Amino acid sequence: MEYQEKKFNLSMLDGISPKSVEEHLGLYAGYVKNFNAMTALAGELMKDSDLPAAPGSTAQAGKNTHAIAELMRRRSFEFGGMRLHELYFPQWEGAPQALNPESGLGQSLTRQYGNAEYAMKEVRQVAAMRGPGWSLLYWDKEAGQFLVGFTGEQHQGHFVTLPVILALDVWEHAYLLDYGAQGKGKYVDAFFKNLNWAVMEERFSKLQQ
Repeated sequence: MEYQEKKFNLSMLDGISPKSVEEHLGLYAGYVKNFNAMTALAGELMKDSDLPAAPGSTAQAGKNTHAIAELMRRRSFEFGGMRLHELYFPQWEGAPQALNPESGLGQSLTRQYGNAEYAMKEVRQVAAMRGPGWSLLYWDKEAGQFLVGFTGEQHQGHFVTLPVILALDVWEHAYLLDYGAQGKGKYVDAFFKNLNWAVMEERFSKLQQ
């Protein structure tokens, strides 16, 4: 089954230009396309491959072994890029809306952090780290707590199995057109200004069911 590019209902954003959004959506589409292409190619190579040589053996590695290995390693990068952007763009759908402090998400953030603003300060601090990646707010249902994390690129550093409540892309492509190479902070301000917190509240609510 091929993965399909999703469409997002985005209005004019405050501080993030239509051109920047257009370029960013094109990059997302590339992740979908590349994941499908890598999956198809790996499948074709596996049809004409031999079992790899046993560890420590002097025998030659099986046919296509190295090509398959690199495809499978790289494929998670494309999948991560696809899925994280499918969390990222919907956060701007609908009109900007503040977090409802009486919502399940609002109450849970307050219970852990004292107030939701402090939780977002942590998200911002992680976003300010040098290097490309994502600042992510996760929910660990088993422990009953939020975790803020950083994934370098898209497929490294994740808290395994934890769902993402909020996804902040801090790759340069997210802000370069609007704010230049030094403009990450201004972009992060714009990101939060345009958030529809009802989206994140719904994500959290579904995880409580």
